[in-house]
Amino acid sequence: MSSQTSASKLSRNSARHSSFGAIQEWCKTTSGFEGYSELGHFRISVYESGIIRIQASKYDDFEVNPYSVINGPQEVDFSLLEKGGQLQLTTSLIKLNLDLNSFNLSFYNADDSLLNADDSLGISWIGSEVTAYKQVQKNEKFIGLGEKTGNLDRFGRAYTNWNTDYFGYGIGDDPLYMSIPFYIGVHEKGSYGIYLDNTHKTVFNFGASTNRFVYFSAEDGDLDYYFIYQPTVSEIISAYTSLTGRMQMPPKWALGFQQCRYSYYPDSEVYTVAQTFRDKKIPADVIYLDIHHMEGYKVFTFDGEKFSDPKTMITRLKEKGFKVVVIMDPGIKTQRGYLPYDEGLEKDLLVKYPDGKTYEGQVWPGWCAFPDFTKEETRSWWAEKMAFYTDAGVDGFWTDMNEPASWGQFTPNLIEFEYEGEKASHRKARNIYGMQMARSAQEGSTFQNPDKRPFVLTRSGFAGIQRFAAAWTGDNVASEEHMLAGVRLVNSLGLSGVSFAGYDVGGFAGEATQSLFARWMSIGAFSPFYRAHSMINSNDAEPWAFGEEVEEISRNYIKLRYRLLPTIYSKFYSSSISGLPISESLAIQYPQDENIYLTAFQNEYLFCDALLIAPVESTKEITKVYLPEGDWYYLFSDQKHSGNYVIYQDCPLNYLPVYVKAGQIFILQSDVSHTGDQRDGILRIHVYMGKSGSEFTHYEDAGDGLEYQSGGYFKRIITYNPEFESLKFAQAEGSYSGDFEKIKIYFHGFSTESVSIGGKIHSLKTEDYAFLGKLTEFDPLPENEHPYFEIKNLPYLELEHMKEAFEIKDLA
Repeated sequence: MSSQTSASKLSRNSARHSSFGAIQEWCKTTSGFEGYSELGHFRISVYESGIIRIQASKYDDFEVNPYSVINGPQEVDFSLLEKGGQLQLTTSLIKLNLDLNSFNLSFYNADDSLLNADDSLGISWIGSEVTAYKQVQKNEKFIGLGEKTGNLDRFGRAYTNWNTDYFGYGIGDDPLYMSIPFYIGVHEKGSYGIYLDNTHKTVFNFGASTNRFVYFSAEDGDLDYYFIYQPTVSEIISAYTSLTGRMQMPPKWALGFQQCRYSYYPDSEVYTVAQTFRDKKIPADVIYLDIHHMEGYKVFTFDGEKFSDPKTMITRLKEKGFKVVVIMDPGIKTQRGYLPYDEGLEKDLLVKYPDGKTYEGQVWPGWCAFPDFTKEETRSWWAEKMAFYTDAGVDGFWTDMNEPASWGQFTPNLIEFEYEGEKASHRKARNIYGMQMARSAQEGSTFQNPDKRPFVLTRSGFAGIQRFAAAWTGDNVASEEHMLAGVRLVNSLGLSGVSFAGYDVGGFAGEATQSLFARWMSIGAFSPFYRAHSMINSNDAEPWAFGEEVEEISRNYIKLRYRLLPTIYSKFYSSSISGLPISESLAIQYPQDENIYLTAFQNEYLFCDALLIAPVESTKEITKVYLPEGDWYYLFSDQKHSGNYVIYQDCPLNYLPVYVKAGQIFILQSDVSHTGDQRDGILRIHVYMGKSGSEFTHYEDAGDGLEYQSGGYFKRIITYNPEFESLKFAQAEGSYSGDFEKIKIYFHGFSTESVSIGGKIHSLKTEDYAFLGKLTEFDPLPENEHPYFEIKNLPYLELEHMKEAFEIKDLA
């Protein structure tokens, strides 16, 4: 009776708030300090001068997520001082104050400006759920958190991290397919980042249903988060990716246009799609094979009737300049005699119940078992099985349904995963399952083709997914609202370390109108990942399927995308080094500008640093655009605008509002039909006059293979300095000879008629220049004529492309 009463009392108490409580003892460690309260154990570790890890547990041992953080604490100078009931840890960037009586934490920068502080409720538990309650600073904004719908500023909403298969999700629905528990707080005294390193279901509440605090919580496990401070938002993102890793350089073909459908079959249809791209002179690099390429939707099979000779088919596609990407779902049909299932059972590689029975869920093939990708042996086995595809010539891999998804959408929580030897239930393993499948696909691609760069596309992931795969935003809908929501999702992923991301252009579910598809194609041309996709039992949705006008608009923007590839590829290189996004929310460079958070302007973003993209619905003929600080040029006409202003911009269907920041540089190549096509050997460099200059890193390599890792690249810094009226080309680095024999430099906004190089005067020539081709007037009625922009008498200078350093002077 006594023990039952005690147990009952304990159960009731566990359902109430229990704070971490006063610190009873503590000691200094090599990287910080740790100690105990009556309730639990804590550890505070300095990882870098701007990164401090906070761990709190009710147990003596701390839980570890073995998948996301890849770097440990660095040797960093810090001081520790106890004074007046406070313990202060100080690095060169952060001052952390811990109240020994309450375990409340406050974070300051080196100027003693408060960045972030706990609410008086601090860190606490309700049962197994652990929460950190935080004060809201004056006018604080919250950005990031990965693949989350809603506004750029997350304030006023709560979000759940629980990877979910969500077909046709609404533009405000949550959760979706991917969980990245990292956000950035922005207020007038500075910005900071918080990454919660807990793989259980977590909640981030930024002021929904409360005006007292914001909080983040996990349904189980420890409170384990990294506090990140740097002077700028871009440096905070770089610091976060120094923890969780950065993308590898992808193969160049993965940056071209990619065509997908659920599904292209039989092989004759695949041939037809490929040939039509070439016949219509629409550039493209990739064709996807969705689930109908398989026999009964079983992974590691081809349907012998629809695809009787896949190797020959893929060879023929390669002859046309196409790469092939196949879908891989995790579900293994539980069919005796089906080798992957038999091997999975025999080698103990499948997810199981606690009593050892194999877990089964229904997916496309029927009842399926699921490989345990949290087990090293399973990942190695999957890598070996991928020979089935690589032997046929497959180039890339698309991991889908890897939340994991199953019919019924209610996976039992008691199923167990190896979790690198720790053993974990579905509650702890679900959010990292998709990332580990993507990891397996990447490792398998490398194992099968060690001299090629892997390309993996994933629907599901967790913090660190950028190391293994590109991401796309799942089963979106063909609507104006979804088109703009996709832009925000990709920008938010970029704020969260995932640089290589995109959406299904045209919408996966539903039917795009002609105008919607045309507009989406133009926006998608300025996305890191550029793929059109549509579902079964819908109308054709290739660029030529919407009439002649839409076909020409699509061709124009795809061709512009391919001309921009030297800029895009260079930016991918920079991103692989810095972790910064290719599609960059304006909140990164202009975090204190209130206008960028307004719903009218929150979709705007910078693409490859130089280009400001203002996405707009296809139904609008004129739109408002906010241009931030600085001067801006309308890309297509060179019309100049002052920043910190809202302008009205005509936006006919064939002209997406795009602007170039004054002082910036970007580079183009000639038209090509695919990334492996022959260029004309001329690199076109566009320089825009401005009061402030810029630095552009031009990067080239073979576009595939790993030689770039051992010096096989061409890299040079091009610097525009308006103060000295100069354009400086640094000495090129690397052993790669480069793809261009000549350079043609276009000078936008300059009045000079000649420049000097090494004391020698060079007269500039001029030409009329257009970034987009003129549309054919299919309808002869004059009211249906399309606008056409051409920059008249644009000055340029043509030179040999030499590796040696040189400087162009007298730019005025």
